[in-house]
Amino acid sequence: MMARATALAPAMAVALAAGLALCACATYQPVPLDLDSQSAADVAALQHATALPPRLGVEDVALLAVQNNPDLIAARTRHGLAQAQSLEAGLLPNPSLSASYEFLVSGAGTANPVTAALSEDVRALITLSSRRRAARRSAQEIDASVLWEEWQTSAKARLAAVDFIEGERQRQGLQQLVTLLQARAARARAALERGDTTLTALVPELSAAADARKQLDDLERQQDTRRRELNGLLGLRAEAPLRLAERVALPPLEDDAVAAGLPDLPRRRPDLLALQLGYEAQEERVRAAILAQFPLFSLGLAGERDNTDIRSVGPQITLDLPVFDRNQGNIAVERATRAQLHAEFTARLLAARGEALTLLSGRALLRQQLAGARAQLAELSAAASRGESAFQAGDLDERSYIDLLTTRAAKNQEVLAMEQTLLEQQVALALVVGAGMPPASLAAPGHS
Repeated sequence: MMARATALAPAMAVALAAGLALCACATYQPVPLDLDSQSAADVAALQHATALPPRLGVEDVALLAVQNNPDLIAARTRHGLAQAQSLEAGLLPNPSLSASYEFLVSGAGTANPVTAALSEDVRALITLSSRRRAARRSAQEIDASVLWEEWQTSAKARLAAVDFIEGERQRQGLQQLVTLLQARAARARAALERGDTTLTALVPELSAAADARKQLDDLERQQDTRRRELNGLLGLRAEAPLRLAERVALPPLEDDAVAAGLPDLPRRRPDLLALQLGYEAQEERVRAAILAQFPLFSLGLAGERDNTDIRSVGPQITLDLPVFDRNQGNIAVERATRAQLHAEFTARLLAARGEALTLLSGRALLRQQLAGARAQLAELSAAASRGESAFQAGDLDERSYIDLLTTRAAKNQEVLAMEQTLLEQQVALALVVGAGMPPASLAAPGHS
């Protein structure tokens, strides 16, 4: 009876281990796709932390985009994946259990042979610390990349709002010009019917009105496209109403402050932080590859009872002989990847600083040009005021007066376009240096 119990012990141990493993297993729960998902029907249906004004400013639009953009919502799920991968990398390797039980069918033996062994992969334990640090840095890298996507989406929403608001100002100016030229063409057409003018004099009037009308139609189509794209950034339906402010209000961004903050750029911009974290993760992979030169080594305990009921127990070692493969291939790959990441970070950092300096230079030049254009507009506006008095007094003919108004309107459109470009440059510069963006509250590279 004692022999039978001893013989069944390994099998019972295996069954018990299998039962414990099954008890710890995860269970499957289906998560079906939502095939009826719809964008929000209006702004009130969007997620927002504070009360919204009747007309949304540029900063309101940026905050709504960060909270509601569908692509960002999807990107944030990568955080959970990164944490799961970090957890997986930090788990200890499972020990290996092997056992055998043989039935004695003939011979002089007195017992059925039993063999059991328990072993653990030592090399996996040696590289565990490096793999854990690499996984943590990779998880932080993903978080930094998601934050950089938030910055980009915020800037894209700001730019779209700026273009739409400034486009509305240009549309109003073009509408006034179209109304003016169409009225002038109507008077010229009536004069032709009365015989007071010729067809040759009417054609330029009709052409000018048609050109202005075409500019207005093109701008209106562009505005419709801008509004639909902005709605998409906010997670709104394309046809959802969106009331924006009549003027653009951006936080001030001083050139001197931007230039002074450029040396600190690698510690603020999420994409540069992500590259640094990725580089540190790769450093740990290089270290792990070097540690993995240690031969595949399993250490365990083995016990045996032979067919004469002699029992033995002792250590068991399994060791690879590093004759042909000393992990040189993996080490070379990891080192080459590290060199690539090093070069990529340097290139991105230089590009970021160069882009900031280029935008600063472009803003300075555009400001000078805008000042000159505004001075010309002021001069034309004063001339138009004097021309109106002269026209009312009969000292200026209608054609010359209308030409003066048309020139002023064209210069006003030029000024509005330059103001829009200056605002676009400010939005781009704010993205490059992180002004007004969500803070990069991530673990600084070099610290766990």
